[in-house]
Amino acid sequence: MKTAYLGIDVGSISTKAVIIDQDNRILAKDYLWTEVNPIGTVKKLLQSLSRQMDRINKSQPPESYQVQSVGTTGSARRLIGSITGASVIKNEITTHAIGTISRHPEVRTIFEIGGQDSKIILIENGIVVDYAMNTLCAAGTGAFLSGLAQRLNEKVEDLGEIALTSDNPTRLAARCSVFAESDMVHKSQIGHSKPDIIAGICQSVVTNYLNNVAKGKRIFPPIIFQGGVSKNIGVARAFTEATGHDIHVDPDSHLTGALGTAILAKSSENRQPFDFQISEADFQTKGVNCEKCANHCEIIRVYRDKELIDAWGNKCDRGQADIFTE
Repeated sequence: MKTAYLGIDVGSISTKAVIIDQDNRILAKDYLWTEVNPIGTVKKLLQSLSRQMDRINKSQPPESYQVQSVGTTGSARRLIGSITGASVIKNEITTHAIGTISRHPEVRTIFEIGGQDSKIILIENGIVVDYAMNTLCAAGTGAFLSGLAQRLNEKVEDLGEIALTSDNPTRLAARCSVFAESDMVHKSQIGHSKPDIIAGICQSVVTNYLNNVAKGKRIFPPIIFQGGVSKNIGVARAFTEATGHDIHVDPDSHLTGALGTAILAKSSENRQPFDFQISEADFQTKGVNCEKCANHCEIIRVYRDKELIDAWGNKCDRGQADIFTE
């Protein structure tokens, strides 16, 4: 029996999962929209990964694979870590850095733009030395691009190709998604072409990122661009033009966080065989407020087939004894 490891990255917009072998090679992978339903989305991903692993195992018996450890990352990492029995639950900075270094050990700078989050990670000799993330504003993220694509009646995945056809990108407001949208409408009304506007949108994503997320950071090559927005070749080109450096996009750039957490799961001593049948279980969550003090902490309780399996959210000792008491 060969060992394999599962990594899940649950973001606000999309959820990614990979299964790797002992040498960090990806055996199975998938990517779905989270759709404000992280548990349901992860169950669908697990079903997909299970089918992929079944095909692999049937093709090479008796040397079949068994997932021995799970890692989770992303905004819903604690919730999904609970339902999957994860041995590793890590933040996105750590997992993206580890995933990237595993593929590109020479990396110095990571640009990451996801659905609602953006981050920059600076690395020296394989160690994270600095990082920064966007604030509450989602301007310049995947959600920003999706919204503008809808207004333009174009598919968001087509924006990059369209941008490359422009020789004269339209200059657009970049600091706010609301201003960018109104400016886009204004420029179209005074005669700017759609390709020029789309190229301008790609440039505004880069301008917003460099002026806000990367503000004050010294950027050194090699630069790896990842996250869902890295698939937009118009944005990648705009980064090259703005920084003066080559921008590298890995074929699995959208899976880097999941890859990193799978690698961490491989290193965990707390291993136990993973059962894909959990995708058939009924998971429910319930939020309640602790009334032991004026903080009124929100307690999240997780149930599997109506049995309480985990709870968290208490910030002091007063309600800790009752956190698992319904």
